[in-house]
Amino acid sequence: MKLTPVGKVVALILIAGGAVGVWRSWSKIAPNAKTKSSTKVSQVNLPQTNIGSGQNSTGSLSNDGAFSSVSLPSSDDAPGCPSSPEVRLQGYAWNAQQGLLLATGGTQATSGSLMCRGGINFRWSRQDDNSKLQEALVAFATRLKAGDANPRAGTHFVTIMGDGAAAFITPLNAQLRRIGPEYQAKIVDAIGYSRGEDKFMGPVAWRDNPAASKGGVVTGVLRDGDWNIAQKWLGDNGLKTNPDEKTYDPDALNWISANDYVDAAEKYVAGYTETRPVVRNGVRTGETKVIGVDGVVTWTPGDVTIAQKKGGLVSIISTREYSSQMPCVVIGIDRWCRSNRTLVQKMITAIGEGGREIQTNPQALDRASQIAAKAFNEPNADAAYWKKYFIGTQQTDSQGLTVELGGSSVNNLGDSLLSMGLVPGSANLVGTTYTVFGNLVSSQYPEFLSSVPSASSVVDDSYLRALSQSQSPQTRTLVAQAKPRFMSASTGTRKVVSRRQWNIQFNAGKATFTPQAKAQLTQLASDLLIAGGTLVEVHGHTDNAGDPRKSMPLSEARAFAVKNFLERLSPVNFPSGRVHAYAHGESQPLVPNTSDQNRAKNRRVEIVLRAA
Repeated sequence: MKLTPVGKVVALILIAGGAVGVWRSWSKIAPNAKTKSSTKVSQVNLPQTNIGSGQNSTGSLSNDGAFSSVSLPSSDDAPGCPSSPEVRLQGYAWNAQQGLLLATGGTQATSGSLMCRGGINFRWSRQDDNSKLQEALVAFATRLKAGDANPRAGTHFVTIMGDGAAAFITPLNAQLRRIGPEYQAKIVDAIGYSRGEDKFMGPVAWRDNPAASKGGVVTGVLRDGDWNIAQKWLGDNGLKTNPDEKTYDPDALNWISANDYVDAAEKYVAGYTETRPVVRNGVRTGETKVIGVDGVVTWTPGDVTIAQKKGGLVSIISTREYSSQMPCVVIGIDRWCRSNRTLVQKMITAIGEGGREIQTNPQALDRASQIAAKAFNEPNADAAYWKKYFIGTQQTDSQGLTVELGGSSVNNLGDSLLSMGLVPGSANLVGTTYTVFGNLVSSQYPEFLSSVPSASSVVDDSYLRALSQSQSPQTRTLVAQAKPRFMSASTGTRKVVSRRQWNIQFNAGKATFTPQAKAQLTQLASDLLIAGGTLVEVHGHTDNAGDPRKSMPLSEARAFAVKNFLERLSPVNFPSGRVHAYAHGESQPLVPNTSDQNRAKNRRVEIVLRAA
């Protein structure tokens, strides 16, 4: 769980007289001089995969003899290898780091730990504020530039949520370029995932009928990872968001800014209200409306607070369904990483081995949870607490509704390779997530993020790539086992997560794509990559022009064309059985076939996502 206050909010780093000035919260500097128009959210297509062989569970990997048994680190907190090179990492209090903590044995590498065995005096410390994480990397790069080969100022690495990486790295690298182009911050690893703890909560009616959310009001940290979850859900369902938190649009989902996840939950519990001017299509109507909180974007234990103190909200969507959205990424300074490549690869190896041990050994999860309880130092949160919310649980809220709480996973080396697209036939999920959510923030708030550098410029997979080329039995086994897991093909009892019409253009009377279809197909693939915990249904539709006897086979051929495109693009992420094609011919028109424009709307592909 990421018990971060304003930390996950994107920090704007400003330079004045050589000093670092940081805006701590975007929610306090959101524009209010100009009324923004509500906008239909572009569909956010994410890789839909459950990466992590031990997703919310243990004991799922077999030990076929390729792996040697790993002794658990000592409970003694005394430094185990103080003479080895020191490597420091700052990160949130987040269960996705359990593999890293187990590999370390404590907040500093202990005797017998995987880090010490790799020759690394590793140190972990908690930092929940993104601006402080950015400052620590700048301080480190500054001393590195001054000639200190292994600076004691700042930190070597930080971990953050990958869906916020573009907003985190872009302003940071703008500052680091003043130190030198070789001092850029880059992603070098993905060590785990949020798998349910981050969520969009709302009334049951919204879950059952997404259109019922029109005119609803949600509170949370804006432009944050959990805000991202709601934005993707809106895009998947073809709905609008109102990016202006000073107005109310009855045709869109509206937002009340919260300072942090605690504030978001308490605003709902307290029945917080505001009076706002009403707008339609970005124009003020002259009316005002008192609005209250209908839903919340939050993470555990914010959802626990809601369930226990008031109840009435269920999980509309979470990182359980959007399972590739929120990787725990490791970010370091490029110059130092390149100069210490072997050390970086040993660190990645130790973290991956810690993750594998948690996946296969229940005692390892117990030990990691003990370390987390001490390292995170959260009041009233013991080892059993961190273990419970790593696995994920359900409870009945104060109104009798069943709510899902928690859920994280850790990566072994094979899972990290899969996250970076280094398993043959797989897509780069980290790069996709970085790009998709960076573009989402940039499109709605260009005043904060005017552009998003390419993923290839900030995601450095060379360290993992070098490890993937190892011919050791361990590596071969991990790569062979690194396959996404999807739900059963039976969809009879599976809930519909989203339903969206796609204007994928086909040549007239054929099931072949026009050149204009490429952009839509690319966006679709990206969106589906992020929604890793779902099954994909492709429904083909035609208009009523031509021979009706040919419309059904044509719609079927077009649905299969989309299915085949996805499976050829990334056979690992879209394996046989994940994508299903359905044909409806002209039987389900969206609008009457009374004009060329209407008939064009009816020639469509509908994508339905289902989850357990």
